[in-house]
Amino acid sequence: GSRVRGAFRLGLRFVRGLRKEAGLGIEEEQAKGPFASSQDLVARCRRRGCRLRGNELEVLAQCGAFGSLGLQRREAQWQVARLTRPAGPLLDSVPDPSPSPLEERSEIEETVTDFGTTSVTIGRHPMEYYREGLKKKGIVTAAELYRLPKDRIVRTAGSVIVRQRPGTAKGLLFITLEDETGMSQAMVTPQLLQKQRKTIIGSAGLIVEGLLQKHDGSLSVRAERLWPMDDMTKVPSHDFR
Repeated sequence: GSRVRGAFRLGLRFVRGLRKEAGLGIEEEQAKGPFASSQDLVARCRRRGCRLRGNELEVLAQCGAFGSLGLQRREAQWQVARLTRPAGPLLDSVPDPSPSPLEERSEIEETVTDFGTTSVTIGRHPMEYYREGLKKKGIVTAAELYRLPKDRIVRTAGSVIVRQRPGTAKGLLFITLEDETGMSQAMVTPQLLQKQRKTIIGSAGLIVEGLLQKHDGSLSVRAERLWPMDDMTKVPSHDFR
């Protein structure tokens, strides 16, 4: 693809469902010269004995790998769907069909697709899409926690990064949350874990309400109530600041 100053490139090894030999084949052909089109990509890989499978082209389109060819994701999916069907030498020279009749994904849909295809996104942090609604519920960012006084009830939220239960912590469960500003930590007592186990263990994102504790530059929220991110509408509105 084209070299864009300041661009972030994600290695093909992150793409779920793409065989190692397929990824290496693409990289080796790319090194010889940029691909002119999705059709050129498929043809060059086929000539070198590395035929790209339909599911591999599909996932490459979904994760935005054809962006350097000027294709948006749904447009790329539309094109590779044709390329996966046997065409024969007569139709091999026919240009890729355009324009695509498919409606392009929204920004949040692209983020969801990123995590589904590569387990990472180079776009906005997922929490940013919820921030306006979170503010209305009095839910603060990880960075804001550091500016708030200790020993007060706060609400924060984030994607769950780690759940750990050290043997020396008297049964406490520690949850690391990440939002667009950084990370925070919540402590869950054995009693609360027993009461809200399904929410705590089964949710990819959590809203935590509890006592803000600070000690020697570190902080944590001693959880008293928790909600899954997808149940944000059930969180009672209250501005703790």
